Amino acid sequence: MSKLFTRLAGFFSSRTFVGVDKVGNRYFTRKEEVDGILKEKRWVIFKGEEDPTSIPVEWICWLNGQRKSAPTAEEMLELEARREHVRLNVAVLKKEEEERRAKEGSGRKGLKSAKVEGPNLKSFIRQVPGSSEDDRLEEASDNIDDIRKSKETVAKRTDPAEQEGSSEPTGSGATFRPGTWQPPT
Repeated sequence: MSKLFTRLAGFFSSRTFVGVDKVGNRYFTRKEEVDGILKEKRWVIFKGEEDPTSIPVEWICWLNGQRKSAPTAEEMLELEARREHVRLNVAVLKKEEEERRAKEGSGRKGLKSAKVEGPNLKSFIRQVPGSSEDDRLEEASDNIDDIRKSKETVAKRTDPAEQEGSSEPTGSGATFRPGTWQPPT
């Protein structure tokens, strides 16, 4: 119990105030020995409700150890001014884009906005001399069927049992039985 009490007392007495952000959150640090290694612990005490989204990015980086030193008040003011400048630039660009679209829209009122399609390939095929499209599709499917049939007949002619020197299991489809293959002795 006394160990817990001294740890709690050390928590409050040995903390060092580091800074405060514009919302009023206060940041602290403390050096603590863990397993013989001196480590720095960092934390925040929120002003009011605990809302982690109210912590500025610079302070988050400091809390996670991505920054060695805490952000200064001057640095925070400079970064806030830069963010405001970016917001203003975005607003100006949006306004210019809206004006440009309005000008383009008024100049194009006479044009119809139709769906844009690709080229008509059927008319291209009709221009090619030779047979029609349907005949070619049938020929292609017939060729594929012939190739499949020839592969099946070749597979039937070569009986896997007749192959010498193969130690791989054979059989497939209806003749396959799981667990029946034995390695050669």
